[in-house]
Amino acid sequence: MDASGFFYIEDRKKDMIKSGGENVYPREVEEVLVRHPKIKEAVVAGIPQGLRGELIKAYVVLKDGEHATVADILDHCRHDLAKFKVPKKVEFRPELPKTLVGKVLRRVLVEEELKKEGTGQDP
Repeated sequence: MDASGFFYIEDRKKDMIKSGGENVYPREVEEVLVRHPKIKEAVVAGIPQGLRGELIKAYVVLKDGEHATVADILDHCRHDLAKFKVPKKVEFRPELPKTLVGKVLRRVLVEEELKKEGTGQDP
């Protein structure tokens, strides 16, 4: 909130995750994740969970030669994020899907997850 009492959205509203009645902006979670010393790159997506809204899932690429556990990553997040913003799942990947200009394709990750779960829901 600024001095005049206005709020500003600093992320794409389309990417906002609705989890348990709360709104979570992926950028905020991603900024915390990439501050972890072993993380090279991270993206967060909302995975549809029917009536429960979306599950927050982090996709993490570690720096070369580094090793981390899901518990390490979640402990790091719990230190800097409200409980409802901490990812419920973490997936380590060798790389993230990107466009030709290097933008992460968040929707591709969501589509992959939905296929794994066999929900058939549109992301």
